[in-house]
Amino acid sequence: MKGPGRLEALRLAGLTAAADPGMDRFARLVTRVLRVPVSLVSLLEADRQVFPGMVGLSGVWAARRETPLSHSFCQHVVADGKPLILSDTRSSPRTCDSLAIPDLRVVAYAGMPLTDADGHVLGSLCAIDHEPREWTADELRDLEDLTAACSMELRLRIASELIQRDRDHAGLLLRAAIELAHARDLTDLTRRLRHLFQGPAEPTFVGLLLANGGKLWRVIDPEDVRPVESAIDHLEWDASFPSALAMREQRAVFVADRPTLLRGFGPEAVAGYDSLGLESVMCVPLPDRRGVLTWCWSRPHVLAPTEEAVLTTVAGYVSQAVERTRFVANRLSTAEQLQAAMLTELPDVPGLDMAALYLPAADQDMVGGDWYDAYPLPTVPPATRPALMVSIGDVIGHDVQAATVMGQIRSMLRQASLDDPAHSPSAALDAIDRAIGTLPLGLGATAVHARLDLHDGQWRLTWSNAGHPPPLLHTPEEGVLPLGDHDLLLIGTSEDDPPRHDHTRDLPPGSVLLLYTDGLVERRDADIDVGTARATAVLARHRDKPLPLLLEALSEGLADIPQRDDVAVLAVRITRTEL
Repeated sequence: MKGPGRLEALRLAGLTAAADPGMDRFARLVTRVLRVPVSLVSLLEADRQVFPGMVGLSGVWAARRETPLSHSFCQHVVADGKPLILSDTRSSPRTCDSLAIPDLRVVAYAGMPLTDADGHVLGSLCAIDHEPREWTADELRDLEDLTAACSMELRLRIASELIQRDRDHAGLLLRAAIELAHARDLTDLTRRLRHLFQGPAEPTFVGLLLANGGKLWRVIDPEDVRPVESAIDHLEWDASFPSALAMREQRAVFVADRPTLLRGFGPEAVAGYDSLGLESVMCVPLPDRRGVLTWCWSRPHVLAPTEEAVLTTVAGYVSQAVERTRFVANRLSTAEQLQAAMLTELPDVPGLDMAALYLPAADQDMVGGDWYDAYPLPTVPPATRPALMVSIGDVIGHDVQAATVMGQIRSMLRQASLDDPAHSPSAALDAIDRAIGTLPLGLGATAVHARLDLHDGQWRLTWSNAGHPPPLLHTPEEGVLPLGDHDLLLIGTSEDDPPRHDHTRDLPPGSVLLLYTDGLVERRDADIDVGTARATAVLARHRDKPLPLLLEALSEGLADIPQRDDVAVLAVRITRTEL
């Protein structure tokens, strides 16, 4: 009755208005040893007394195993911290008006304080008689001995719960180290924090505030927005809030209950916590002044011996996660800009329909060495018909370095194609091989380079494959066929390398050419032939659909594959030959 420490000890003991075999045993011993009709193990909660141990009560009180404080003699034992011994409760000014006398027939009363290891009085072990009675010295010594044994039982239960809590805290630290390390962004970090804590001491609310521009800004989960978070989305550092104080003084700030909040902080803070139904808060500053982490409870809270250390350690994990997510966000921003600059805007060519897809690797830099390209060739008299160069490629590696090399190779491949009067795909690839052998690019690559032009009223495909997965071609007459002819990948020329070759094929109207990188067909748990067969089946099934729908069908499920490769796909459909 003298603060939350006593109530916290009661909660740890795990006893309430329900029968407990151990506590009932102590009540039976009291009735036998002192020869009384009623004995109670009475524990005093904030607004009632409960009887986990009980012998001799009857009627509604026996069924409920609790009474309001208007029926409590135990409250006097707790308040005084010492035994209450009364021969006749009706003659004591302190107890004569108690409703326990008529309702529970409490006439003679002897109650001894039940204590925890810290000296908190949790309740009383009491002997009750329905008639006036002079308690003998031997009876009181026996009751005192039984009370000491009952107190020891309570202390063991509390200690066991604290040991379990320490184990839970160790488990919490392990979960935190794993969970927070996988946070994708700040919102995901907040969600993981709010699901991290479990058990009786689980906080009602977990908040994260990050320092920026001399203020503390809340990280708000759009799927779980609290009104106060929208109303007070940031705090000045000099605000009269526990979190602002923790930030200013760079120390943990603990508010045990609402009276402490009222005494120490401003009305705006009190109103904010009241709006969330919160009474207690622990605020821990993040290392390097990055912000503050807050745990809040809807009732008065007492920090267990290891709890503050655990929460401080978790705050350290959160700080590392914040730094990592910010680093990744900056890196992704740079990578996305690089990716946007390197991916081609498809040209408009009469007689052809084109669509492209690029999916970055999930666990990389959002850009890698995969690329596609398409650009029209200049029409130089006497040629008047349109012609198009298309290519797909993959530089070994999946990071910004691979993307940089990819950009160089793609640019050189364009220049080599434009410089060759015949616009031969194999000649352009030979030029890239010579460049790779001379320039210190340091990475190999695969590519399919092709030309589409009109020849005698028919679109013709001329291509050369440098070690790349074979393109897939669907024609109305033959269905889906892989274009399997290929040469060595691009690694730099040597005297022993065989020459590269051009291959040709006429494409009737309705044909669909599919160029792709290996991320479309490779799986860690399946052979590449399985992925190629799937892509072939999808192309056959969706060949007549608009190309964006075909690409959507090809990419279905790729986002669910962890640590997948980059994916680049370029689809070209022959719509007509008469221009």
